[in-house]
Amino acid sequence: MKIRLVTFGEIEIDGQRYHHDIVVYKGQVQKRNKKLSKAYRSQFGHTPLSAKENIPWHGSKLFVGTGAYGSLPIMPEVYEEAQSKGVEVIAKPTAEVCELVKKYNPNDVNAILHITC
Repeated sequence: MKIRLVTFGEIEIDGQRYHHDIVVYKGQVQKRNKKLSKAYRSQFGHTPLSAKENIPWHGSKLFVGTGAYGSLPIMPEVYEEAQSKGVEVIAKPTAEVCELVKKYNPNDVNAILHITC
């Protein structure tokens, strides 16, 4: 999977550019639906990643790109649910996650990628 954070607010996956947060599930790309996490925005000063979102739990790893500057908050419940499912959460700034997932077969990549902050 060819993936890179082009610039603040823009990511490219296999030649297609996106201007919104994305979810990668077994190599398929979807827009991240943050609606269920918006209720927690005031607690974090930013819409966090919450366990209420549609998180791709399949596989042994979940990559979370925490933004250009690593500012995406991840709620503790996400880590708790991951642990209960036996999934390792790898959370790093989005550019770092882009480099990490290049090493995997696209069908094995499950990720949530924040493209700003």
